[in-house]
Order: sequence, then C-alpha cells, then structure tokens
Amino acid sequence: MPAIDTAAVIQTRNRWQYAIYALALAVSISIWLLAVRSPLWLDETVSMFLIQGGFSGIMSRQVWPDSPAYSCLLWLWTKAMGTDEILLRVSSVLPMLGAVYLLYRAARELFDRDVAIIAAIVFCLHPIVVFAAIDIRPYAFAVLALNASILALVHLRHNDSNWLAAFFGLSAAGAVDFQLLFGAILPALAIGMVALKVGDRKILWRQLSVSLAAFALAFLPAVPRLQYMLHTSTTHVFSEAPRLIQLVSTLTIRALVIVLVIFLLIAGKKHLLRPSGNREIVLLCTSLALVPLVILYSLSVGTSIHVFIPRYRLAAVPGIALCWGLLVNRMDSRNLRLWFCAALVAVSACFALGSSSSWRHQYSWKYALEFVQQNASADDAPVLICSDLPEADYMPMPAASAIGKSGILPSLSYYKLSVPVIALPRSLNQEAMRAGSQWIEQAAQQRFLAMAFLQSYGTLDWLRKNAAATHNVRDLGTFDGVKVLEFVPRTQINETH
Repeated sequence: MPAIDTAAVIQTRNRWQYAIYALALAVSISIWLLAVRSPLWLDETVSMFLIQGGFSGIMSRQVWPDSPAYSCLLWLWTKAMGTDEILLRVSSVLPMLGAVYLLYRAARELFDRDVAIIAAIVFCLHPIVVFAAIDIRPYAFAVLALNASILALVHLRHNDSNWLAAFFGLSAAGAVDFQLLFGAILPALAIGMVALKVGDRKILWRQLSVSLAAFALAFLPAVPRLQYMLHTSTTHVFSEAPRLIQLVSTLTIRALVIVLVIFLLIAGKKHLLRPSGNREIVLLCTSLALVPLVILYSLSVGTSIHVFIPRYRLAAVPGIALCWGLLVNRMDSRNLRLWFCAALVAVSACFALGSSSSWRHQYSWKYALEFVQQNASADDAPVLICSDLPEADYMPMPAASAIGKSGILPSLSYYKLSVPVIALPRSLNQEAMRAGSQWIEQAAQQRFLAMAFLQSYGTLDWLRKNAAATHNVRDLGTFDGVKVLEFVPRTQINETH
C-alpha cells in the first residue's frame, strides 16, 4: 500500500475548514444586508440635515453633539455616490467591514487563527453591529477607530515603539470623536495597557504618557462638543431607565449564548477543555467588554441621563467578541470549534430570516410624509408636525423657512413636503399648547393636517379636542407609527351639504 502523506491530508483538511469559516463569515455579513433597502429613520435624516448646507455649512449646523468629521465624510460620499438610500447605507457597511478585519487581526494576536475568525464572526452576528453596519450615522466609523486602537494595544505587548503608542492614543481619540459616548471605553483601554505592560513599568509609563499626549492633542477639537453635551445633557434624554436583563442580553447576544454553553458542556464531557490561559489577556478582554457596559448602565440607572441604548453599547461589542473568543479557545478541538461556528451561524441566520424585524432598520417618516404630500398638495393644506427630537422640547418653535434651517424636523431634509409646515414640540408642553391654540384660531376656516409619532400622540389628541368646535377631525391612518389627522372646517362641510 502507498504511504499516506500526512502533511497533504492535514493541508486538505485545513483548506476545507477555512473554506467553511469563510462561508460562515460571508453569511454573517449578509445578515447586515437584510434591511439595506429600508428607508431612512429619524437619526439618519439628522445626518442628512447636517450635510445639507454643503461642506461650508457643516460646522454651522452642529446643533447636536455630532461629529463634524463624520459629516464631512458623509458629504464627500454623497458627492461621489449620490443620495440613494442603499448607497448611503454602503457608506457605513465599508467601515464596518474594516472594523471586522481589525478585530480579527487583534484576535489573531491573542488566539489561534480559527478562534480569531470565530471572534470576528461573533462580532458580525451581534445585533448591535447588524444595526450599526447599515446605519447612516457615525457608529461604524467609531468602532473602526476603536478596533484600530485595540489592535495597536495588542501589538504594544511586545513593542516598545513610541509611534505605536501615539497611534494607540490617536485611534482612541478618533473613536470618541465619532461618538462621544464611546468615551466609556477609555478606562478599559487604560486597564488593558497596564495589564499588558505591567512587567516593564519604565516602558509602560513612557508609552502611556505618549498615548495620553496623542489622545489629548487629537481630541482637543472635540472639547467644545463635549462641553455642549454636558451642559445640555438633560435635553437629549429620550429613553427609559434600563433593566439588568438588557445588560445581560448584550453580553450573551440574546439566545446565542445557549449554543456556546452547549458546546462548552460537550467539550467538558469529552475532556476537551483547556485552561483559560494568560491572565493579562483575560483581563484585557473582560475589561473591554464589561467596563463600558457598567459605566453606561450605572450612568443610566443612577441619573436621569439614560444612555444605555443599543447603539451606544456598541463600544463594548469588540470586547464581548473577544470574551467569546476566550471561551471558545478553551475548546481543545479544532473540529469542535468548527462545529460550534457552523451551529452559531446557522441559528443566527434562521433567527434573522424568520424575524420580520430583521428586514426593517427602524421606523421611518417616509411613508407618512409621502401620503401627506399627496393629500395636502391638492389644496396646499398646511401640515402641523410634532418634532420627534427630544431636544425640540427645549427649543423655540421656528416658522416658515426657518424650520428647514433649524433641523427641528430633520425628516424633511430628505423626504420633502411642498406644502406649508408648522412645527410643534415633541411633548405636549406649554409651547405646544400655545402654538396649537394660536394655529387653531388662525385656521378656523382652513383645512389642515397634523402628524406625529408615538411619543406625540397626546398632542394630536389635544388638537382633536380643542379644534372640535370649528373642525371635523378624521383619522387618515398610521404609517409606520406616524399618525395623520385631517381637520376640515365645519363651515366647509355645511356648505357642501
């Protein structure tokens, strides 16, 4: 019998395994694209409003603590590719793909190659990443910069370069510049650097000083935005206090943790579990996952500033993926790790394909505005619109052309209305009642429409009640959560009859 070429068999097996991993990664990324055709939701239209004035107008339109760097990048993208909804989403898909690659590179420095691929796949499958990957907001760029800083941090383990330390500080500053709440990751990065370099304190202090100097220099232009956010923190509150289960589900990636537990139990039963490994690596990964989550959760529970919402938790997802990599790395069997990866992706794909929420990105004003445009344009009927921005409750209500310049109704920056528009606050406050009463009195003989999202339904009910004496009110329908009412003067109805 001819001798068996063991090396050739192993090489062939490796090719098949990595082909399966490549397919699993492709399936994971394809889940992002299920909702790529979705219309723009509220926050995405804010991004479009900020670039509406062109490059020269970006800085003057920073009425929210948004990143001017992202607005400039988005403006350049629209000039090159246009403003089609799908192409706009591609502007976030590309940096998120870069973030996946950088996370893989960082994981490859810590684990075996196949475990690094699994960590990258876990990152891709996380629901927060699935959302951010096609969201026309700065989150994909923020996590790209964050993963670059993690990769630099991992390389600093065996590198004494001041240039690499400076890059570490610059990339960390870039992540926070794109999204200020990514600042919650900074203590974790500091802990990781100390953990990896504690063996040589002289080099640690030198590189840490260089990193801090680079960070401070790069972050200096963002200081006014940070001050603005701190001074106006209560005006940006739009979420309820979080529950502990939300923190747990972020770490466990919802039901996917069941797949991990099952395979760890199988590995234990077959005596295929190995020790957890290097303590410094364990501390690095757990810090990157837990520190930003605990900071955001504590801030949201302990104060009125509720920021524990999914897209801000994105800062913790690279660390979560690395923690999953730590656990998978304990499976001392390449075949078992491959089967785990296949099962994880299969379960995720089944959940995604079978869930209607996976095919939509978020609610959108598009459908309601298209309906209102068709209904109101026939007689140029004015439209009262309750802003869906929490900041609107603290802003003076602009009128006429000032509405478009103020950004209080950002959806109109992308989905246009040709009829007159009257802006109202988000909540039924004194300003809403004052402006509403003034309009009802002014429009006693005029047909008009009113529209609002869920949080402003109370204003629609108030308008219905207070206009009952002069107008007949009809509910024209609800479009993706946006309700539209028609107000017809009773004199017109009487004349018709």
